[in-house]
Amino acid sequence: MSATRYRRFLKLCEEWPRDEMKKGRDLGTFLRQRVASAFREGENTQIADPEKCDQMYESLARINGNVYRQRFPRVRDTSFTGITTEECRVLLSESMQQSTDEEKKGLWKTLINRFSFKASEDVPEKAPEKAPEK
Repeated sequence: MSATRYRRFLKLCEEWPRDEMKKGRDLGTFLRQRVASAFREGENTQIADPEKCDQMYESLARINGNVYRQRFPRVRDTSFTGITTEECRVLLSESMQQSTDEEKKGLWKTLINRFSFKASEDVPEKAPEKAPEK
């Protein structure tokens, strides 16, 4: 029976789309990693809780099949921010994440330089200590 479950999960992984704009951060990649770790022995893997495994599969299959999107259609393809799906995709893309990380590093370096510079200005130089007189 675990062989059937394993094959079903493999088929789901094949069908699940990958988002090339989010390499390594998309749900498809995460799903593939989790299936690989859960079924380490492939078809011979013993599943501790078969009911829970079947529930997870059914839930993921419904998401992949857009069951909820069809059941609850949206009036517009925007979010509360007003940006479109494509604009959101661009904001979450790898290139946008890298530029944001670079900006953060720039700000961090600026802050470090600013405070380390002030710290060296504010600290008065110590006078050399005198040797105790005997």
